[in-house]
Amino acid sequence: MSLFEDPVAPELGDAPLAERMRPATFEDFVGQEHLGEMLRKGIEDGTTGSLILFGPPGSGKTTLALLIAKASGLHFEPFSAVLSGVKDVRAAVARAREIRDRTGEGTLLFVDEIHRFNKAQQDAFLPYVEQGVVVLVGATTENPSFTVVGALLSRCRAVQLMPLSDEAVTSLVGRALEDAERGLGERGLQISEPAAARLVELAGGDARRALTALEALAAGVEDGACIDVAAVVEAFQHRALLHDRSGDNHFDLLSAFHKSLRNSDVQATVYWLARMIEAGADPLQAARRMIAMAAEDIGLADPMALQVAVSAHHAAHQLGLPEARLPLVEAAIYLAAAPKSNAAYRAIDGALAEVRSGRQHGVPLHLRNAPTDLAKKSGHGAGYVYAHDQDGGVAGMSCLPEELRDARFYEPGSRGFEQKVADRMREADRLRDAEER
Repeated sequence: MSLFEDPVAPELGDAPLAERMRPATFEDFVGQEHLGEMLRKGIEDGTTGSLILFGPPGSGKTTLALLIAKASGLHFEPFSAVLSGVKDVRAAVARAREIRDRTGEGTLLFVDEIHRFNKAQQDAFLPYVEQGVVVLVGATTENPSFTVVGALLSRCRAVQLMPLSDEAVTSLVGRALEDAERGLGERGLQISEPAAARLVELAGGDARRALTALEALAAGVEDGACIDVAAVVEAFQHRALLHDRSGDNHFDLLSAFHKSLRNSDVQATVYWLARMIEAGADPLQAARRMIAMAAEDIGLADPMALQVAVSAHHAAHQLGLPEARLPLVEAAIYLAAAPKSNAAYRAIDGALAEVRSGRQHGVPLHLRNAPTDLAKKSGHGAGYVYAHDQDGGVAGMSCLPEELRDARFYEPGSRGFEQKVADRMREADRLRDAEER
């Protein structure tokens, strides 16, 4: 079959440049050299079986599926999880059976954005994959470990595609400019080296984005023209940044933001915040992440950090964008520059581990409530010392169960305000020991 032999595909001459320049052979498939010789050989031999291809947009998932179909001699049946349901799955399988009965040709069922199917819809593929009625190739921009049901994932090989390197995108742009049959070769267009470098940079490893921008640039110039940097910047000025409100990229940006805050990298913190804002992420998500970070990574090293984060969240909620960017970045800079400590985080996790261990230590009698005469006769409250009546405001009694008397859940760090907390704890221990003696 021809690579573009697809009943729903437009005529090649009418297709967008990115579609026309889709590699027709595995030798032309660039930028995924990490796939390894075994997978390459399987593709060439048509023995890859069912796959889940995951990677960012424009990394070649659809192209790879088409190449597999061509190498395997399979009918290519495209299928969109956005537009289809279980009924459409059954119809596609019925067509696959009809084609096999009529021509003996198998079918590669290509499911684009397979992560958008729910569990029941994904389960619908299982019997057909197991019976070999179709070879399933699913494509997703998400990590399949989280978005593809285990039963289906266990029957498919997961293959990760990476963003294309600058060299790979440069090669594709050059190929499009030179190819007279499928590309822009008949136009005699050129692109300056700085403009080509800027185009590749703005494409961000996305081949489709690069070729779509190149096509837009070509539409705005005369034959034989040389494309410059200004034209490239103009073509990209309204580009959509890679972002999905609930997908991996969204959480990757949040993760980069949080980890930059934690590592006291102010410049990186501001950059990742700007990336999220410009991509259209909800600004309150960044604010909530700062609240979590202030409690987790700064804690008592700077008690003001949590207040700053909460205030930024309130201000961002009240203002909305674009004004919200200012309280957000001010809080982000403050938190990134603040001294760091996870001592409180470790303290509560350590105490919770003790509580969950199964040992339920009783409340010491002197700390128990004594609202009735019976409780008092049972010893509740006996030996309790009111701290305010003591010199220094510390009574000489332990408030932990006897079995945990020497437990140390919270160990203050040596940075920022926690140095003062450590001094206060040492003084309280000294007074308590003195009172006990």
